[in-house]
Amino acid sequence: MNNLLLLALDVLGTFAFALSGVIAAKNRNLDLFGVFFIAFITACGGGIIRDLCLGATPPVSIASWRYLFVTWVAVFFSLRFKFWIKKLAYPIFLFDAVGLGTFAVTGAEKVLHYGGAYETAIILGVITAVGGGLLRDVFLNRPPIILEKEIYASAALVGACIMVAGNYFGLQEFVVTLVGAGVTFLIRYFSYRYKWNLPRFMGD
Repeated sequence: MNNLLLLALDVLGTFAFALSGVIAAKNRNLDLFGVFFIAFITACGGGIIRDLCLGATPPVSIASWRYLFVTWVAVFFSLRFKFWIKKLAYPIFLFDAVGLGTFAVTGAEKVLHYGGAYETAIILGVITAVGGGLLRDVFLNRPPIILEKEIYASAALVGACIMVAGNYFGLQEFVVTLVGAGVTFLIRYFSYRYKWNLPRFMGD
């Protein structure tokens, strides 16, 4: 059951991040190849970095057909239901927040599965969650979200820490996974809605 949950979250996170990449790419008027490339790098960039750090080569995002297929589904979905997507409030933010929560916990879980240390699981869990969005923003030549004042990477950090803490205390992984993903999403959602920000260092 837990493996099925992790698979479902992985697919959900891939789809959500890919969709946010599609929307961001379309806003830059890229062609179809450009849209697919940005969607794929948004969905899989963080996971590729994580797998390379773990020595899990080739990265599962490249070795498995599932990620390419889910990316294509996200591209098709955005084209087929573009009018519905436009009606969503903050569509990029919404899908990005879903992907952030799911990848923070699944990224940390994979590191733990490989026998990595707790601190490694936390760091790579955050990288899994924010790496794709960072690459997306770099390729689109816009300021990366994680370098701005918004609460983003710190929300992923909380989710990864919840996953690691649950593993440390031997809690039921199914519950910990849902809680970690949910808390990450809620922190990101409410911080955006109510304009919560981390302190900023002002120059002289």
